[in-house]
Amino acid sequence: TPNINNLASEGINFMRMYTEPSCTQSRSAVMTGRHPVRTGMYTVSFPYEHGGLAGEEVTIAEVLSEEGYSTFFCGKAHLGDIEESHMTAQGFDEALWTPYNQILSLWNPEGESANAVTDMITAVLQPDPYEIDSGWRPDGFVLALEGVKGGATLEFRVDDPESSKSPPLQTYEAIDPECEKRTLSFVKDHADGPFFAAYWPQLTSFMADPEKLTTSKGLAQEGLVRLDDFIGRLTAELKALGIAENTLLVLMADNGPMTHDGPPGMVETLYRGGKGDYWEGAVRVPAIAWWPGTIDSGQVVGDIIHEADLFTTFARLGGAKQHIPTDRIIDGIDQTALFLKGDTHSRRDYYFIYTGQELKAIVKGRWKKIWDYDYPGLTGASFVDLYNDPREVLPYLVPGIHGLSMFNEMRDRHLLWKEEYPDREKEAKAPALTGIENARPKTQGASEPRIDPDLMPFDPSDHMEESGH
Repeated sequence: TPNINNLASEGINFMRMYTEPSCTQSRSAVMTGRHPVRTGMYTVSFPYEHGGLAGEEVTIAEVLSEEGYSTFFCGKAHLGDIEESHMTAQGFDEALWTPYNQILSLWNPEGESANAVTDMITAVLQPDPYEIDSGWRPDGFVLALEGVKGGATLEFRVDDPESSKSPPLQTYEAIDPECEKRTLSFVKDHADGPFFAAYWPQLTSFMADPEKLTTSKGLAQEGLVRLDDFIGRLTAELKALGIAENTLLVLMADNGPMTHDGPPGMVETLYRGGKGDYWEGAVRVPAIAWWPGTIDSGQVVGDIIHEADLFTTFARLGGAKQHIPTDRIIDGIDQTALFLKGDTHSRRDYYFIYTGQELKAIVKGRWKKIWDYDYPGLTGASFVDLYNDPREVLPYLVPGIHGLSMFNEMRDRHLLWKEEYPDREKEAKAPALTGIENARPKTQGASEPRIDPDLMPFDPSDHMEESGH
């Protein structure tokens, strides 16, 4: 990855960038500057869960829009399938986004034939003589949506002159190339600025590409090699337009690799663990910041920074801090000093690690306290020295026990604030995949309930928000 390597050598290479353990949570944290447990976005969003990021949340796109920024989103949003979670309803002037994750790359005959999914693509299956209700199986699904703020939401498609009313969907593999093209076009069209552009690539399919570009053949590695070419084209374009010295570019991962029951080809990398857990391998990710003439080159930064800090820092740099809401807790800390002055200038030396709604660990400086490791009546070997044991192989009991009361106090203070400002119990709920102007019949069918409400003794919609279903 020569272009990504060059980006790191010309800017800041963060050694302790922390994220949330999984993709939906991470994307919610960056967008809102809040731990996802506060917004109800604490689980990974999957198709037809009829939920998503609530419209009452305030995103960084909305904050910067208030200050006159043009805003653009392309790629994997993964923040839900309801209308209020659409990227164009969350502050972006124009967007092409996927409401779900890479799992849809398997929803095809190849995935079914390889047993990567089961009972999804009926055309290649033998009929099950014992099945009574075949309607439980999703039939219509949406790979990607697109639109503009205040305008129509459309399924992302290609032109088909023979079927103008219902042209076929784009393939999964078409999304990233289209996003790269649109991102470069947006940058060119808005070179006079100010603009905020977020390109969050799918990066990889769970159905591995048959053409291998690396000797490892790992899914993440193959994706990064393909992304590298775009990074080179983007930085070259910023320089050619003469705006590189007025543009902050941040490149980072959303979480660690999917090592727990994940697709073949995903493995642990530098750190122990992976997506969904509280080990460093889930939440400590590569991150680079590049801003020629403002960020000095060749920096390796050991400070702790959390992805929610990007929300507040971008607002500060964009002159938009006054638009950050003050009626809720914002977890993101203004890290302008770290970006401009470098190593040792972070305003954070701690991090709370949630998995779902559970607070599982706290990082404070070199130490990590893992609450799951406690035994009844004991403290357990639940302290990790991240300076000497970054892979968390040998948790301590005695060397960390002097810090137990301090960790308890950190946790108690954190939970006290949560009592005063309660978390949203669950994501916003509504029928999925509605408000799509060019929806196919199958998409429309997927948005409708699988029951006839007129035959029910009550109205199920009255209970959607309360039950979460």
